[in-house]
Amino acid sequence: MGDETSTSIAPQEQESTVRAGSVKQQLSRLVLSSLRATVPDVEVEPMVEVSAKFADYQCNNAMGLWSKVKGSGTSFKNPNAIGQAIAKNLPSSDIIESTSVAGPGFVNITLSNCWVAQRIQDMLVNGIKTWAPILPVKRAVIDFSSPNIAKEMHVGHLRSTIIGDTLARMFEFSNVDVLRRNHVGDWGTQFGMLIEYLFEKFPNWQEIGSQAIGDLQVFYKASKHKFDNDPEFKARAQQGVVRLQGGEEKYREAWKKICDVSRSEFDLVYKRLNVVLEEKGESFYNPYIPQVLEELNNKGLIKESEGARVIFIQGHQIPLIVVKSDGGFNYASTDLAALWYRLNVEQAEWIIYVTDVGQQQHFDMFFSAAKMAGWLPDPSEKKFPKTSHVGFGLVLGSDGKRFRTRSTEVVRLVELLDEAKSRSKSELLQRLTENRKIVDWTDEELEQTSEAVGYGAVKYADLKNNRLTNYTFSFEQMLSDKGNTAVYLQYAHARICSIIRKSNKDVEELKMSGAISLDHPDERVLGLYLIRFAEVVEEACTNLLPNVVCEYLYNLSEMFTKFYTNCQVVGSPEETSRLLLCQATAVVMRQCFNLLGITPVYKL
Repeated sequence: MGDETSTSIAPQEQESTVRAGSVKQQLSRLVLSSLRATVPDVEVEPMVEVSAKFADYQCNNAMGLWSKVKGSGTSFKNPNAIGQAIAKNLPSSDIIESTSVAGPGFVNITLSNCWVAQRIQDMLVNGIKTWAPILPVKRAVIDFSSPNIAKEMHVGHLRSTIIGDTLARMFEFSNVDVLRRNHVGDWGTQFGMLIEYLFEKFPNWQEIGSQAIGDLQVFYKASKHKFDNDPEFKARAQQGVVRLQGGEEKYREAWKKICDVSRSEFDLVYKRLNVVLEEKGESFYNPYIPQVLEELNNKGLIKESEGARVIFIQGHQIPLIVVKSDGGFNYASTDLAALWYRLNVEQAEWIIYVTDVGQQQHFDMFFSAAKMAGWLPDPSEKKFPKTSHVGFGLVLGSDGKRFRTRSTEVVRLVELLDEAKSRSKSELLQRLTENRKIVDWTDEELEQTSEAVGYGAVKYADLKNNRLTNYTFSFEQMLSDKGNTAVYLQYAHARICSIIRKSNKDVEELKMSGAISLDHPDERVLGLYLIRFAEVVEEACTNLLPNVVCEYLYNLSEMFTKFYTNCQVVGSPEETSRLLLCQATAVVMRQCFNLLGITPVYKL
């Protein structure tokens, strides 16, 4: 097990780590050194936050420390005196320009303009990856998308896929080894029904292969109708499950065929979204269930209740059923086996599940069972390994109800994404025709830009909201070029690229020979916001909230607009410095797009 927050640094390591991590992490290390000198006998974590009014950052430890040391014979008279000591004991550093102490000991920290400018220049020379935050884990499992075999992926799966992919991208950028897991529902009672229906309708199914199944949705509905209305077929289907789970060859083959047809359907969605997943479905963990349940039983956790085997969880009225009364396994038994595998075989430190908020209770109970088994530490200890449920709200239609088509069927995701691309292309063609710029575009560029803008719009419309809230799906809103939309941000990025192009300067050469200065107030505001990028990603990862990155990206584009309005770039005496600021903004915007799974466009 590892500590969730580890800030202690040996003196010999201090020099090599001082430039690592986000600005906030670097300031926190300086503050930690000061705290140890100020109150050597008190264990305390640095409290460093961005300051909106009085400086760039603020250390807020003084008041908390005062409550710990007052009355203990301390020489400090009040929190302000502690703040003064913290400021005085900060190690000398090229990061800090000046400090001041306000009110009850708030230490205001102003960053050095030279240091901020140099940090941006170093990023331009060495790459945005040098701004990756340092997270306290080395390996994480992110379990997302997870549709059911033989069923259509719906907008709930779209949310899980988009949110899960973004979390994976953020952790990967932060140098975490991410195991992207697609925990598909490929095992269970529905397969007996599907296999028997396949055998009945197509005795020669092995010869005609996938054509026998055709449209999987139609096939599933037809088999379900027969299952519900034909008692003899229902009995055969129930027996079919037993034969499949017993490993009978013919049944395993048919099961594989149905899974393959489903996978090719899912892949149409994943390809459009540019999402990569490794499938480890319910069937993969099935062989581990008996040994995991035996371990839990030996620990005295499993009890008999109304013919089923259950785990009673404190604070919950209903128990967690791990073996059904008919002897079959269920979600809980599979999830416990999967968690055991992820902890013991895959050695993951953080296991993250991305599903709708409706499954919150299941995860609460299942995580509690894992803690009772001693697999996970108590959350109050702030140690790893740990588990998190990333819940999300519903996608609503314009009527405020769950998003569906007119026929009340759930929307097919491939058609939804294709419509976003098609609408994006229509609007792009119309605008280019009106501007008489259509001649400058190849068919391939039109196609690629329409995909990037259309698919990106769908992703951003989802990700910009706090994931716990419901959001209304609207093509008109998400494809608007005004307000906080992906289209607006793509335009902002393309505009920066255009400014750089029109300067006729080689930015690659400039970043090696030129220098950035931040003398104008709007240059400094932009520069400060750029270097906050790493801590924004850190916050988004720590709290599992992709909307934090969206908010940063939108604010960055607004700050750039203000800078560009008030600071002439091309033809000004500061042209080189300001072109480098333009380039830095474009690089950071592109990395934000990349974290959100959106392909940036360079002209629009």
